[in-house]
Amino acid sequence: MSRIDDLIQELTPTGVQYSRVDEVAVLKRGTAITKKSVVDGPVPVIAGGRTPAYFHNESNRAGETVAIAGSGAYAGFVSYWSKPIYVSDAFTVVPKDDRVNARYLYFWLQSQQELLHSFKSGGGVPHVYPRSVSGMRIPVPHLEVQLEIVRVLDKFTQLEAELEAELEARRTQYEHYRAEFLTFKEEVPRRRLDEVAVYANGKAHEKLVVDGAEIPLVTARFISRNGEANRYVPLADVLTPGRTGDVALVLSDLPNGRALARTFFVDRDDSYAINQRVARITVKETAEMNPKFLHFLLDRNRGLLKHDNGVDQTHLSKGQVTGLTIPVPSIEEQNRIVDRLERFDGLVNDISIGLPAELAARRKQYEHYRDRLLTFKELTV
Repeated sequence: MSRIDDLIQELTPTGVQYSRVDEVAVLKRGTAITKKSVVDGPVPVIAGGRTPAYFHNESNRAGETVAIAGSGAYAGFVSYWSKPIYVSDAFTVVPKDDRVNARYLYFWLQSQQELLHSFKSGGGVPHVYPRSVSGMRIPVPHLEVQLEIVRVLDKFTQLEAELEAELEARRTQYEHYRAEFLTFKEEVPRRRLDEVAVYANGKAHEKLVVDGAEIPLVTARFISRNGEANRYVPLADVLTPGRTGDVALVLSDLPNGRALARTFFVDRDDSYAINQRVARITVKETAEMNPKFLHFLLDRNRGLLKHDNGVDQTHLSKGQVTGLTIPVPSIEEQNRIVDRLERFDGLVNDISIGLPAELAARRKQYEHYRDRLLTFKELTV
């Protein structure tokens, strides 16, 4: 960081000017478009999610563009684009002139991601509006300082992207073997899920969340992030406890979401609280069904994913889950499959070992340096 420190000392020794975002950038709303209006093409349609909602044949933004999702669960999410895009249920933040570099603006807004998410307002579907962002105060160091910060942070993001690509390749390999291990011949018996397991809906715990509590709340986010907790409740207040061997199943997600029907395996008592929109599934007879086998079998099960029509938010019903027909091979075969899949699963999903641990460490390192690089002494007049 000495190069940046030297530049700051040379170019802005007494501090850095701060400006309102709307003083250095133009904030512009997108143009609504529906799925029916989309003509298939190469242009990403930026709306309320973290990834493009569709791909269209024309754009309404070109050049370097910072986009902020306008509505939904991910309202406020910041993304950067260097190619043409179509901005729909989102808005863009583009530098007015060369006082601010577009990539620097993106990194700074990304460092404010939690604050941007906190701007959500409105009943029903939450929204983030340009007016909430326009008054934020951004440090505007000399352009040479901005470019050096961008150079350093781009190196971090490139290393992270390489790790993500390697991890994704391993996950693809894992999914291939998982599908192979969980594909059975016709002679293997089939049973309805409610014949071999008991279903229970998780209960709402949001009002019971307390800072410093000890029991992680099992939500769609918790499961999709492989057990990364961000909310906790006291043990005494847990309404739907997870017990050893239980399988927690995500029941609700956005269209084409990656959390729907994801599962989490409960490995100990008194350690998890199953929240609403997550089902708790408990094997009736472990001599007949290995709970860990059921966990692997239900995770992103095609028989459950078929209820996602790609347009509306999916809410799996109890009947859709309990009526699922599943293969039930011998317990010896189940145990053998579990042993193999556990080894694969640990390599690609366990956040404490291997590539996932390395990627998590790299992200923390990136966030640390990003926040440090984007913190300046303010120039006082």
